[in-house]
Amino acid sequence: MQAEIIAVGTEILLGQITNTNSTYIARGLAELGIDSYYQTVVGDNRQRLSTVLEIAAQRNDLVILTGGLGPTKDDLTKQTLAHYLNVALVEDQAAMQKITAWFATNDKVMTANNRLQALYPAGAQPLTNHNGMAVGAFYQSENSADFLLLPGPPRELAVMFDSEAKPKLAAAYGEQAQIYSRVMRFYGISESELATRLHPLIDEQQAVTIAPYAKTNEVTLRLSAQAMTETAARGMIDKVDHQIKATVGPYFYGYGDDNSLVTTVINQMIAAKLSITAAESLTAGLFQSTIGSVSGVSAIFPGGFVTYANEAKHQLVNVPQAIIDAEGVVSEATAKAMASGAKQQLNTDVGISFTGVAGPGTLEGQPAGTVWIGLAYRDRPVKAKQYHFAGNRQQIRERSVMAGLDLLRHALNEDTDLKK
Repeated sequence: MQAEIIAVGTEILLGQITNTNSTYIARGLAELGIDSYYQTVVGDNRQRLSTVLEIAAQRNDLVILTGGLGPTKDDLTKQTLAHYLNVALVEDQAAMQKITAWFATNDKVMTANNRLQALYPAGAQPLTNHNGMAVGAFYQSENSADFLLLPGPPRELAVMFDSEAKPKLAAAYGEQAQIYSRVMRFYGISESELATRLHPLIDEQQAVTIAPYAKTNEVTLRLSAQAMTETAARGMIDKVDHQIKATVGPYFYGYGDDNSLVTTVINQMIAAKLSITAAESLTAGLFQSTIGSVSGVSAIFPGGFVTYANEAKHQLVNVPQAIIDAEGVVSEATAKAMASGAKQQLNTDVGISFTGVAGPGTLEGQPAGTVWIGLAYRDRPVKAKQYHFAGNRQQIRERSVMAGLDLLRHALNEDTDLKK
């Protein structure tokens, strides 16, 4: 079973609005087990819409059209479809009563063109618009693809699709194998390297498809399988999941579309009841702001320090002036002293520090992007790691925060006490 989604509206082509409707419908089709290989956007033009309709009907079992059901001159979708099907437009009495009642209640004059919103192709099943006036329709054809008409406004489309269209589609097409997906998230590896290392799996994929996506400062893999039950799909995905972890496991940090590295790390720390503080120089509080976005962080984060100036490093987190004078602020020794000093000041389990060159100029002879991150983790020896980041000033700061979170992630994963 295959469907195509056609979004009708010149405003979409002009970039004046975002086509969120196709995304919403595609998710619903996947839930029904209906494949969707094509999405099309066409302007409010009868000839071009007719051409798109003909192409879509030839290569699909179901064609879904959104938009163009209203009362204005550029609303041509139902008229064009009726002409393509060679049927008349008929009036839905319930929709017409709703339209006339609205105008009467609001003391408005109803112009004749508003009657267009109650029309639908003859032979179709009308779909009630619970949040608007334009009626939708589901047309089943013996000689062509089936057609589904939905309104353009997202608040109208979503309710009509969920409450009216999906039950009819399920009844019409019966039980279909559904697509189930799992998103794996990775940090510290590029999309190209991930794809290269997983090339044998990606090249041989059959039952489970593997799709890599580059995100800001991270990469995700979407594993998808089609099966009659979620249990069957999960079994197929689990096998590939284990193979991926065996190959690039150290870079994997979690699952889910809405997950993030900071959420994973902070929730792990909350569960372990490990408190944390930070001393930040080049990041200027960005790390603390980032972890502050996670709900519940107050249980483990009493506060921290922004030690931008050398004097602040010495006064707030007790970095010895001798270290600053001898090693400089962009150094392993300073990063370690900042992390341990912050940890001692607030008596936390973990202290993390950031010092380096955000750019665009150099500092102490170090180029922009040179960063030291220090970590004082529980009773372990204090350590620091040097990084070299590319990008502008903000990108270097953001990448420093992500690297700090990843350093924490590895420390947590290596902490055998947490696994007891």
